[in-house]
Amino acid sequence: MEDEFAISLENIYKSFGTVTVLKGVNFHLKKGTINALVGGNGAGKSTLMKILNGVHQCDSGIIKINGKPIKISNTREAQKNGIKMIFQELSLSPTLTVTENVFLANEIKKGIMLNKKMMYKKTKQLLDELRIEVQPDDRIEDLGVGVCQLIEIVKALSVDAKILIMDEPTASLTEKETNILFSIIENLKKKGVSIIYISHRMKEIFRIADSITILRDGVIVSHKPVSEYTLDSVIELMTGNSAGKKMEFVKREKPAGKETVLSVKNLTVGTTVSGVSFEVKKGEVLGLAGLMGSGRTEIMEALFGRRKAYADNLFFNGKNLHIRGINEAITCGIALVPEDRRRYGLVLEHTLRENICLPNYSKLTDFIKINWNAVKDMTARCIKSLNIKAENHNAGMLSLSGGNQQKTVIAKWLETSPNLLLMDEPTAGVDIVAKSEIIEIVRRFTEEGNSVIFVSSELSEMLAICDRILVLNKGRIKQELRRDDIKNEEMLEYAIQY
Repeated sequence: MEDEFAISLENIYKSFGTVTVLKGVNFHLKKGTINALVGGNGAGKSTLMKILNGVHQCDSGIIKINGKPIKISNTREAQKNGIKMIFQELSLSPTLTVTENVFLANEIKKGIMLNKKMMYKKTKQLLDELRIEVQPDDRIEDLGVGVCQLIEIVKALSVDAKILIMDEPTASLTEKETNILFSIIENLKKKGVSIIYISHRMKEIFRIADSITILRDGVIVSHKPVSEYTLDSVIELMTGNSAGKKMEFVKREKPAGKETVLSVKNLTVGTTVSGVSFEVKKGEVLGLAGLMGSGRTEIMEALFGRRKAYADNLFFNGKNLHIRGINEAITCGIALVPEDRRRYGLVLEHTLRENICLPNYSKLTDFIKINWNAVKDMTARCIKSLNIKAENHNAGMLSLSGGNQQKTVIAKWLETSPNLLLMDEPTAGVDIVAKSEIIEIVRRFTEEGNSVIFVSSELSEMLAICDRILVLNKGRIKQELRRDDIKNEEMLEYAIQY
């Protein structure tokens, strides 16, 4: 029966310029169920959902809510029809408070005046219900990425949504925050809320979804109950091959060298990291593992000059290192792929070419004018070597998929010719194909004698690429594990948790 579906999208087409993103998509969501929508970066998932949410309009096709055809021209119309989307890209205003963001463009009024007390009270109730440990009057710019993602969920739940679209909601969440989110989702499902869940994390999809719809190259290639899939079958349908096998550990033909590239003695970063000492060898991938808040990101940002830090001794390439800012770190041969690419890794309003050139202008200018041939060559080289998929060099960053955005961040820093690459959650929000490509980039980089410090919440990635792993807890090194001594993912999980 048609009215059993909360949503029906029929024969949806959408193009951007000369690129056809959606090619006659038929998508259905049963009422009170969780349907996982999966596919590679660029498959069309976010575009399809943005059409449903009124951000984009389809070129042709029919949208039905509860069996009735409707037209959604903007997000307000979507909200009136009970549709709310939690975007992969954070939409919060950093200078506003939590309350102001939750009710932005949806303010509660008392007459012609804003009812600030009521908005504060409702925000507090939602925060308490979701067990989010922040205050309604905290400013977004003072909060971490994971907390901001939960605030996005609070914002969505502040309206009476009957259809909830979640685009990579756990990408920046800790395990505790993820479990809180899943309990919220289960409660919403019991209340009859229908949920479309987009994620590249296969384990959580199998944990929470009722059904899985697979989108590849703008076409639905499969839709079945979750029980009829295996992890391997989902990956193969997503990619058309067994790309997931590239995430397995590969014994290095050329082991990491014995020469110490970086030596850190008693590093202290604010109140988060205290007395941390470690070394990085030439050609080595050193992993930093730990729960969110363990100090992983703080160490990385301190080495890159983004945070003030103190150390008894800090040596890099045999020289005493004093990093007082980012420019000094770059000059020394250190680069950082940050945890939040949208806030700190890219200028989203700029083009692909402009983002690649930003940290490399000293190579592209003679201090008077830009060498446009050199710019063109550098951009083309990055696109080719990292397999970045974009319409052209001048494509806007917002038009690129998450995986291609991340490869752009990596590309621009590789062009600075670093000896040490700091990678903080480099595969967050990217598909299995892009993940395997990023792992291969790291392998090639270290085979050339360079070194990497690698942070990831995905333990399978740590085990696929790291030669050695330091386990952090509350800003201190709790344990050091050599890759050869780690028998399985559960062993590393145990070391982190206990």
